[in-house]
Amino acid sequence: MKVILLQDVRGQGKKGQLVQVSDGYARNYLFPRKMAIEATADNVNTMRMNDKAKQEREQRQREEATALSAKLREMTLVLYAKGGGAGRLFGSVTSQEVSEALKEQGYDVDKRKIVIDEPIKTVGIYTIKCKLGYEINAPLKLDVREK
Repeated sequence: MKVILLQDVRGQGKKGQLVQVSDGYARNYLFPRKMAIEATADNVNTMRMNDKAKQEREQRQREEATALSAKLREMTLVLYAKGGGAGRLFGSVTSQEVSEALKEQGYDVDKRKIVIDEPIKTVGIYTIKCKLGYEINAPLKLDVREK
């Protein structure tokens, strides 16, 4: 019997795959646990439409990430932090603060996508990485100044 997997099944395949399994395995294990559906013409057509929509969505997101990467490479973000004089800061600059500063500039970058290699505890210019997904990384110049 051919079935379409609704989730990853160990030893059978990944979610969305069309696989051949025995009738008993499908009826007694996969169907009751909602792990698969029978591969009828309608279900196969729906699966192909979903795959096509997913590919288009991923392509659009990849293009958006590429455009954002180009913008971030050119910009220098100025961030003000509380300091104790002599170029030292109270605490350090976090990815959350960088994310909020980017949102004020009109760029929506999640704090989990911002990678700061070592803590920024002094005033100066730094280069940090923004991982935008789909293996697209953008270096961002960060100018940290004292309030």
